[in-house]
Amino acid sequence: MKNTYSPYFEFDRTSWALSRDLPSLTISEEEFEKLKGLNEKIAIEEVSEVYLPLARLIHVYVTAFMQLQSKMNSFLSVPGTKAPFVIGIAGSVSVGKSTTARLLQTLLSHWPEHPKVDLVTTDGFLYPNRVLEAKGIMNKKGFPESYDINKLMHFISSVKSGEPALEAPLYSHFTYDVLNDRTQLVDRPDILIVEGINVLQVNTREPFFVSDFFDFSIYIDADETNIRKWYIERFLLLRDSAFQDPRSYFHKYAALSEEEAINTAAKIWQDINAKNLHENILPTKERAKMIIKKGSDHLIDKVLLRK
Repeated sequence: MKNTYSPYFEFDRTSWALSRDLPSLTISEEEFEKLKGLNEKIAIEEVSEVYLPLARLIHVYVTAFMQLQSKMNSFLSVPGTKAPFVIGIAGSVSVGKSTTARLLQTLLSHWPEHPKVDLVTTDGFLYPNRVLEAKGIMNKKGFPESYDINKLMHFISSVKSGEPALEAPLYSHFTYDVLNDRTQLVDRPDILIVEGINVLQVNTREPFFVSDFFDFSIYIDADETNIRKWYIERFLLLRDSAFQDPRSYFHKYAALSEEEAINTAAKIWQDINAKNLHENILPTKERAKMIIKKGSDHLIDKVLLRK
């Protein structure tokens, strides 16, 4: 562990894995495989060495949050409305945010103090394609202007206020659009995980940001050369699987040769994802409570925790 003039404590993988006071590992190999994202070549040891210490740390935060909430309600003589502990997970496309979110959801739900852990992705708060097309910003899907921020802010503030039976919109990567006929029920969870590339972004025109409602935030980081490589590899995997279905929005890419697919993915990365990363995502990294840095093999090799 390093203690420098940085605002973060810095741990390499070995020192982070030596965290003490950990519960026993309860994720099976089969369960782990289901939680992993497409093209994430990581072993179950990643859970015991990185994610279990992380879950234990967050459990400490959640326990303290619950105790403080109870004392504040008593001090202010207000009804004890239950507010969830909210975790934000940010980072680039293809960096592994979804896997981190799913693993944390599973691990954190094992504690009896907070068994109800919900996971919401901000993809559902994108404007529908018809709206993006009308605005002329279909090529900026994932950029700040492509999200219905008012809808997202209303949802997360309602969750944080302890309101019951809230509905979050759902998104389909298969149809590349928000679903019209399905929503996700969020009903007073103990912990809410909000995952998305935009969750740490700020809008100087608004007095509040999504991250104002977070009690803990994580930025998943990696060198851009690695993220670009993972994006292209995932594109090739999808070309041979989901894109083959004629109902897929990206079916037009199914017949591409490997060289054509690589060139197409590289162009999409350069024209859209790299631009969004540099303009809107990467500048939010230091706003996170924790930065998790991945190496070229997808394995986490460094953890930074804000002091």
